[in-house]
Amino acid sequence: MTSPVKKGFFIMICLLIFLVSACGKGASDNTSGSTGKLQKVSLMLDWYPNAVHSFLYVAIEKGYFNEQGLDVDIQMPADTNDPLRLVAAEKIDMAISYQPQVLVARGEEIPVQSFAAIVRHPLNQLMVPTDGPIHSPKDLTGKTVGYPAIPLDEAIIQTMMESDGGDVKKVKMVDVGWDLIPAMATKKTDALMGGFINHEKLLLEKEGYPMRTLNPADYGVPDYYELVLVASEKGLKAKPEVFKKFIAAITKGQKFVVDHPVEGLSILMGHEEKASPLEKDIETKSLQILLPLMDAKDKPFGSQDRETWEEVAEWLKSTKMIKQEIKAKDAFINF
Repeated sequence: MTSPVKKGFFIMICLLIFLVSACGKGASDNTSGSTGKLQKVSLMLDWYPNAVHSFLYVAIEKGYFNEQGLDVDIQMPADTNDPLRLVAAEKIDMAISYQPQVLVARGEEIPVQSFAAIVRHPLNQLMVPTDGPIHSPKDLTGKTVGYPAIPLDEAIIQTMMESDGGDVKKVKMVDVGWDLIPAMATKKTDALMGGFINHEKLLLEKEGYPMRTLNPADYGVPDYYELVLVASEKGLKAKPEVFKKFIAAITKGQKFVVDHPVEGLSILMGHEEKASPLEKDIETKSLQILLPLMDAKDKPFGSQDRETWEEVAEWLKSTKMIKQEIKAKDAFINF
């Protein structure tokens, strides 16, 4: 027969073994939840990593995606047309693209949708030398505009000229590919279309070519979303919870960048592409330009307005960028 002392000691040992076992099991489960059970998600950028993508890399480094149960694989496009094409083909889960291109794609019956607006205003602006004679679009009469042979840029110039009382037929559009900076530096063209105010403009100024920019939104072009996050209609319907979690993580990432821009940019710089190295001073200035343009004010980060989508769709139809009627309300979704 067991004495009361020995019996109490035995019970205490059993309790300790149970507690240690339970704690160990809990730790094992947590580890599994943070690594083994993460859902893989693929995202293709619009270009190589730069300041505008800081919120994504912050979300990775700070564990915001992991908190949402996501393991995000960021990829770069071999071609600027790849993101939309691969999303539509469901080869990747989501991508960064451009609002006008999403609408043009839908006009061609490509089933892609935007689920978040990242940069809420045009970055692609008309650039002219600060000390030159061009002060408004109509001054382009008899001048040459270098651009990367993108139809959207032609539509922008057309609208800007017409809005300012100029004659677009008297403007010479010159295909310079992506050699926008050399084209201006060598005075091959009088103006540039297709360059971004947070990149080409900054690089030109650094090389000693100060530029004046004319915002298309001031001359008849809708104030469109420059960058948006897109996915296939099928993917958005099949797993809406994944996209909601993704938005929750990037919202947290963007808030961190806004509150800690130096650290946020430092994290981005740590993910630069070796083939496309970043210049810290350029990216610092770029982020300063971008943050106000990414601010949704009193609305959640990434939110989209139906009115903006309708205005851009109507403009694309008027410039014949879209040949058929499309429903703008079907081109985007807010979570």
